[in-house]
Amino acid sequence: MKGVDFPIFNTKVPGVDEKFNLNNPDERKKYFEAKAGPEIGKLKKYLEKNTFLAFLLGKKNSGKGTYSKLFMEAIGEDLVGHVSVGDIVRDVHGAIETGSGKNELKEFLKQHYRGFHSLEEIEASIMGRDTKSLISSELVVALLEYEISKRPKKAIFIDGFPRALDQIGYSLMLKQVLGYRDDPDFLVFISVPETVIDARIRARVICPICKVPRSPKLAPTAFVGQDEKTSEFYLMCDNPGCNKARMVAKEGDELGIEPIRERLELDDKIFNQLLNLKGLPQVKLRNSIPADKAREYIDKYEVTPMYSYKKGADGKIEIIEEPWLVPDDSGAESVSLLPAPVALSFIKQTAEVLGL
Repeated sequence: MKGVDFPIFNTKVPGVDEKFNLNNPDERKKYFEAKAGPEIGKLKKYLEKNTFLAFLLGKKNSGKGTYSKLFMEAIGEDLVGHVSVGDIVRDVHGAIETGSGKNELKEFLKQHYRGFHSLEEIEASIMGRDTKSLISSELVVALLEYEISKRPKKAIFIDGFPRALDQIGYSLMLKQVLGYRDDPDFLVFISVPETVIDARIRARVICPICKVPRSPKLAPTAFVGQDEKTSEFYLMCDNPGCNKARMVAKEGDELGIEPIRERLELDDKIFNQLLNLKGLPQVKLRNSIPADKAREYIDKYEVTPMYSYKKGADGKIEIIEEPWLVPDDSGAESVSLLPAPVALSFIKQTAEVLGL
């Protein structure tokens, strides 16, 4: 976020010298246990009888879903849930469209929705929505309550709320609005340079079959090919069911962040306004650190690498890996962290704000 400079989190742990492959789930498990074993144990014990409510705050494509899912991977998906407002609205849209669960939703809204629209108007709002319009804040709160009611024994990460300035007040009082939960709540701020978000979007490719996104520059698959006509290197999906399908760029991604510039500026306003809030604990995560401080604070394998390719004399494609250096929002040369070390900071800070 522009103008935001969070403290640098030190991921180095005395006595932990092993190098972990952070793209491998089994290796990540060992990594989290080695570097945050005590905090993971305390959080698991806490969540056996308690829950919490946390708001994930950051720009679009800042990694809110990724970091919370890694937190859940380390702590246990049976104890922690991730609730995305965007996913809720899409699910409700599908329920209305297919009729599956439509009556259950209507009954819940009759009991819990407080606002200025009839159920018929709500349905029309959801079915007629587009990516540029927002449904009313009152309805968002009711839909959040509906989704969270399905998992009363889980700690919850809320992703995508508040998304408008008028929703900030609702978020501050959401614990009281939900009523039946008496959880500690806190804010999770995620700071990612716009250059990182822009590069992630521009370099993204997706599998035409399973739709999983990857990146030739930042997150290659196990299989790389080369186009005979253009000599361009490309990724092939490594999902066994996709039969090495050639991954392709998503239309519009070549524009980077420009199509979402207005949204990013609004995210900045909400982010900075909530940073000044008193009385609510804060977790502060940063994706990048100055390159000249990297060796002091992090292990080399925790840095996001950049990949390039060349074909050897034997015809095999060689993957070349080197540190990815990017300017942060102040222009300082920085390294971007892989998701796991950011999630490590997330785990340790959450244990701290809960007083464990």
